[in-house]
Amino acid sequence: MSAPPDATGRARPETAGRARIDRRTLRGDRWWLPPLLTFLGLSAFVVYGVVRVFLNQWYWVPEYNYLAPFFSPCLSEACVPGASHFGRPVPDLGPFLPPPVAVLPFVLGFRLTCYYYRKAYYRSFWLSPPACAVREPHKSYTGERRLPLILQNSHRYFFYAALLVACVLTYDTVIAFKGADGGVGMGLGTVLMLINVVLLWAYTLSCHSCRHLVGGRINHFSKHPVRYWMWNQVTKMNGKHMQLAWASLFSVALVDLYVTLIAAGVISDLRLFN
Repeated sequence: MSAPPDATGRARPETAGRARIDRRTLRGDRWWLPPLLTFLGLSAFVVYGVVRVFLNQWYWVPEYNYLAPFFSPCLSEACVPGASHFGRPVPDLGPFLPPPVAVLPFVLGFRLTCYYYRKAYYRSFWLSPPACAVREPHKSYTGERRLPLILQNSHRYFFYAALLVACVLTYDTVIAFKGADGGVGMGLGTVLMLINVVLLWAYTLSCHSCRHLVGGRINHFSKHPVRYWMWNQVTKMNGKHMQLAWASLFSVALVDLYVTLIAAGVISDLRLFN
């Protein structure tokens, strides 16, 4: 008996169904290495972030206006003097809810629902699938139609929060151009903060939600030359979204660690000029 025609009326090719392969994969390369490295990289960042947040100290250097990005903006009454650039509307919630809990959910929400990071932790943490042409261990798949993965659709809303956080970190970088004598100065910390904020803006603006925001819901690009130009620029950055995701993740941790070491008195800031 021949196969029924498809939607176009053409006959479907005869097939024997999906091939049954007893082994997990027939690949001979090291297909497990990329998901393993991703798992180790993301796990290291999560461990550092948890320890850093609940350490809840050494995040402000008043001499140079250095504020660790994990604690920016510092909106809690528990913030050390000088670290709250936008007031302290959040009450002191105790040691189990340090100041970053007011902002961290929005930052993590943007990262966790990002299209690249979905791919990264789906493959490395959930093994769904760990690599192309590798059988995944799950018997069923419901996609992002049910809880909790349906919450991934909130990415477009977290994007707006990420824009605000990027603006705040930009402000932190501007005021970090402070010299030891109260004038204008620059140190290694200032340079690292500047690189970090550039990478964060590039990662945020290369987001798929930003690409849809500047170029979506348009029938004719010719009638919207400015938005078409913006869409082209975002599209170019979107092609580097994976690299920008990792670079900005690394830069945030590096700046935070550098400020921590200075605030703790372990190292001194390398001043370029005061």
